[in-house]
Amino acid sequence: MSTEGLLAMRKIVIAIDGYSACGKSTTAKEVARILGYRYIDSGAMYRAVTLYFLDHLVSFTNPKEIDKALQDIKLTFVVNLKGVTEIFLNGINVEKAIRKMRISENVSQVSTIKVVREAMVALQRKMGKDKGIVMDGRDIGTVVFPEAELKVFLTADLMTRAFRRQKELLEKEDLVEIDTIVENLRSRDLIDSTRKESPLVKATDATEMDTTHVTIEEQVDEVVRMALSKMVVAGKLRG
Repeated sequence: MSTEGLLAMRKIVIAIDGYSACGKSTTAKEVARILGYRYIDSGAMYRAVTLYFLDHLVSFTNPKEIDKALQDIKLTFVVNLKGVTEIFLNGINVEKAIRKMRISENVSQVSTIKVVREAMVALQRKMGKDKGIVMDGRDIGTVVFPEAELKVFLTADLMTRAFRRQKELLEKEDLVEIDTIVENLRSRDLIDSTRKESPLVKATDATEMDTTHVTIEEQVDEVVRMALSKMVVAGKLRG
């Protein structure tokens, strides 16, 4: 069998879950690049839906408005010339718009809506049906892909996460006080962990990584190491 055929046999699903600002997306993107996998930012999908809801004045508590909005929303991921995956909402690049603080302040509420989660989970599963993907979020290893071969759960202390988020916002020329960010993270943690639909919990078979004192490079190296090990096992099981 060709090398290409062997690699195809070894494709797996890598699920990276955890709290906001733990380095999920950055780690997932780099792991996907190294392995030649597709990267899917599930959080960006919920942020894009939130952006649409806010821009079109969709009430978070009006089922008819929500259903109509979901029918009008089309989400796609496109790899730009720099090799970075960006999300498009109805054909428009919204990668920068969805990272604004007004989206962060509302996305957890939108993500608690059952029909929104059902629509996003269905789309995520469709994207990952052929494996060979790295997907990050809050319920990837527990709900979207409970059978994922590799599950990683990232954590970090609150202040570390807050300073990381502030740095991300500053890089996008969005200056936000650290106290505001801390409060936003606390609120999101509570909503995400206690919501009825797909709460943020660590899968029983996930490997937990505390990233408080770990660099992105170290996170990436460890996830790649674990992934390669799982790919070898998957290849043997399928071979």
